[in-house]
Amino acid sequence: MGRKDRQPAFTETRSVGGVFGGLLGMVAAAVAAGALLAGAVTPVLAVGGLAASRSIAYFEGFPDYLAITPLSQKSNIYAVQNDGQPLLLASFYDQNRIEVGWDGVSQFIKDAAVAGEDPRYYDHGGIDAQGTLRAVAMTVLGDDIQGGSSIAQQYVKNVNVQKCERAASEEERLSCYDEATETSPSRKLKEMRLALGLEKRYTKDQVLMGYLNIAGFGGTVYGVEAAANYYFNTTAAGVTLAQAASLMAIVNNPVKFQLDHPDDWRNGAANGYAANKARRDYILGQMLRYTKITQAQHDEAVASPVEPVITEPSTGCQSAGNAAYFCDYVSTVLQTDPTFGADADTRMLNFRRGGYDVYTSIDLDLQAAAAATMAANVPMTYPGWDVGSVITSVQVGTGRVLAMVQNKLYSQDPAVTGNDPNYTGINYSTDYAHGGSSGFQPGSGYKVFTLAEWLKEGHSLNERVDSRPKANWGTFRDSCLGPQNYNSENWSPKNDANESGANYTALQSTLQSINTGYIGMAKELDLCGIRQTAEAFGMHRADGNPLVQSASAVIGINEVAPLSMAIAFAGIANNGVTCSPVVIDRIVSADGTELPVPQSTCTQSVSPDVAAAMHFALQGVMTGGTATQSYFGAEPRVPVIGKTGTTDGNKDTWMNGASSKVATVTAVVSVTGDANQRAIDFDSGLASTARHRMWPAVMSVANAKYGGDEFTTLPPSAIVGERPPSVGDDGDDGDDGDDSGEGDGENGGDDGNNGNGNGNGNGNNGNGNGNGE
Repeated sequence: MGRKDRQPAFTETRSVGGVFGGLLGMVAAAVAAGALLAGAVTPVLAVGGLAASRSIAYFEGFPDYLAITPLSQKSNIYAVQNDGQPLLLASFYDQNRIEVGWDGVSQFIKDAAVAGEDPRYYDHGGIDAQGTLRAVAMTVLGDDIQGGSSIAQQYVKNVNVQKCERAASEEERLSCYDEATETSPSRKLKEMRLALGLEKRYTKDQVLMGYLNIAGFGGTVYGVEAAANYYFNTTAAGVTLAQAASLMAIVNNPVKFQLDHPDDWRNGAANGYAANKARRDYILGQMLRYTKITQAQHDEAVASPVEPVITEPSTGCQSAGNAAYFCDYVSTVLQTDPTFGADADTRMLNFRRGGYDVYTSIDLDLQAAAAATMAANVPMTYPGWDVGSVITSVQVGTGRVLAMVQNKLYSQDPAVTGNDPNYTGINYSTDYAHGGSSGFQPGSGYKVFTLAEWLKEGHSLNERVDSRPKANWGTFRDSCLGPQNYNSENWSPKNDANESGANYTALQSTLQSINTGYIGMAKELDLCGIRQTAEAFGMHRADGNPLVQSASAVIGINEVAPLSMAIAFAGIANNGVTCSPVVIDRIVSADGTELPVPQSTCTQSVSPDVAAAMHFALQGVMTGGTATQSYFGAEPRVPVIGKTGTTDGNKDTWMNGASSKVATVTAVVSVTGDANQRAIDFDSGLASTARHRMWPAVMSVANAKYGGDEFTTLPPSAIVGERPPSVGDDGDDGDDGDDSGEGDGENGGDDGNNGNGNGNGNGNNGNGNGNGE
């Protein structure tokens, strides 16, 4: 609630003369104090009975110390170019302000501010006696408090208003604002007292500079630098004389004089912004009167039209071009990571008002390549299919996110996203908590975690398992949930090309992505151990729920974010050391201080020997397995590992791979519903093979820029882990059944480069039928 209904502190007098005398006495006391401090006592001290000690005491009782808190400034998100120079991606703010120093402001602006707002600024001690007493007299004769505030007083008022902006709640903010702007003699006197104290502690130039940085220029534009940027597409140092006067005209009454409403009949383009021009020309006259400009300068400026060049700041990630979704991820990190504040509200406040310069991990070369190949291969929309596509790259060994694109235009405006399917505000690459979706099923790409557990539990790549397709797989070991049996559910996964081999090795099952081979491997493992190994590589469901650890989870039913898959493959490439994703390299505060940034946490997910055996198998996938199209499409080629993935009915297709330097994931997914990608032709070719056109396009740039080392490998006969004390079949294998494959949460199946896949399943119940690559 406001304070306007409160009675002033001195209401005992009733007559006009009494009000005038009492108020004038206290104001005169303030003026006296100001004049004495300035060393220039004027004749006005005799007015109003300055000998009245009660008035002096009342004034002296106000505090004279003003706690100046940091100004709200916009935060900027940058990419760093190859030459080390920053490239602005986007800005965020509650108040569009850029603080500048004395040398960053034209003398025209400084002189216009003084001439227009406080001509005797450099002669008084914080209070302009003549202007103040004139304002008091006008107030007594009228019904409202008049102006007459010195620049120091206006600065004090703005500081108090800025404090209100940092209030925790809307109610506190409004109450504080009402108090800071209350129309009352008491507030004026407090501001006078603080203005006097301010000028005791700071020089005139410091106070003037503070005023120019804090003042409002209409809307969300604050400070003279942002105002020059916004209204005239220039800087505070580069304005012309006429522009300087126009800017300082706005400060006097932003609503009346601002220049961004060209249709305003009182102050718009049709009448040459008449209101602003009138105030501008008054200021120019004042500058001439006080000999700050020559007659010729004055005449030229007055003759010039008011011609704003409104330049909207790069607000929000929609201004980041093809890096919009990467920018969106950065912004969510700034708002959710505890590094930036104890709670969400504090983090949001710090981000939007803190004046951070945030330098990110994005590699503009990889980002450009990803954006170009996405545009060339996957349309933003397709008739009858809610198609989505992502490309995400991370740096091996650091977790730094290097590229992130998708096949949509970015917007957070519901009016846009609700009416134009080319736009979305959902980041398909990230978790739901970071502005993403609820994730997508990775299909056979998820098999790498069973492969890791297989090696950890003392099995070799050459070891064979019963990989016959069947409907009754018997009981699976699970040290967390207890034995699991799906026979009653008639669970019968299928293989992509209807392979029916009964005795595949782990290596063969990996190269050709044999689903029944991997179910057979899981039959000899601990389902809980497979889940824990996946988690060790940073895997988690995108929706925040726990990973499903059923047998069907082995073949990819958990909905995960593409970024999580990229991080996992980077961990495999990094000799089993997985580093959590980071997007911020540096943050510099408004005062130039380096701030702490979130750090990647690197953990040993599997032993180097397990990783080396995985390298052998996953290199074979690239050179002679299901991912050869991606491998041979890259130029230059370096050693790479990889794994493909496709879900039931070919609704989602993935290519996951890494060199020793960069990991990249490409995917074409069904955002809602499903579609058989092998039956859909894009302009660039089959939808199901778009992943194999995009992955090499990005990795070609990565290979040329970062290179790639040989991977450590172990032969397929190597045994690098230790088998648990009790391993064996603790259930009936059941009868031979149909061809088998993987689940996809609600439907299961991972298709390969050949064959068709379809089936059904329920990931939460641990069953799924389908076929896979």
